[in-house]
Amino acid sequence: MSDKSAMPSGSVVVIGLGRFGSGVARTLVSMGHDVLAIEHNAHTVQDLANELPHVVQADSTDVDTLRQLAVTDFGHAVVAIGNDLEASVLTVLNLSQMGMKDIWVKANSPQHGRIVERLGAHHVVYPEADMGERVAHLVMGKMMDFIEFDDGFAIAKTRAPMETHSKALSESNVRQKHGITIVGIKRRNQDFIYAQPETVIKPGDHLIVAGPTLKIEKFAAMF
Repeated sequence: MSDKSAMPSGSVVVIGLGRFGSGVARTLVSMGHDVLAIEHNAHTVQDLANELPHVVQADSTDVDTLRQLAVTDFGHAVVAIGNDLEASVLTVLNLSQMGMKDIWVKANSPQHGRIVERLGAHHVVYPEADMGERVAHLVMGKMMDFIEFDDGFAIAKTRAPMETHSKALSESNVRQKHGITIVGIKRRNQDFIYAQPETVIKPGDHLIVAGPTLKIEKFAAMF
């Protein structure tokens, strides 16, 4: 792993193999990416040895260890140490000082997030908080799936309201009436349909919509 020219930009080092980190590592491997997984707990490493091609037991708070593992040869780093704030902070600091170009960090609180951002993290994610907000929208709303971004913009999957049935998108005028955009349609037993002005929505269709969160919630509540 010392030849940086041979390491693809899609390669990732994942540090911390709890539920979140191991899930990230498994998914990346299944997608065909080169992944180096690092975990300090020997039992966890042993449990994952058959699932992850490259998993090592190491202390990521030791900068010399990270250098020996050539982590900066990888295009991206995911620091998924959630329960040990000190270890998370020291690991991010080490990666930043080593010149890692793309550092993602799992944070358990806004305070944790602010600290690692100041130390050089490029992206901070809050899995528990994000999932909690997502579930709240699904439970209380009419949406079947929901993703919200930082700027109050969201993408959701919802059932087509009656006012759109048997009409082309250009006729139903959803964007002008409701301030949201229908980007696609999922119809039972059919492939995804990219929305066009002439696309006709049928009863039972599921719509993929994008726009301001509050407007999407109002639109979904029409069903």
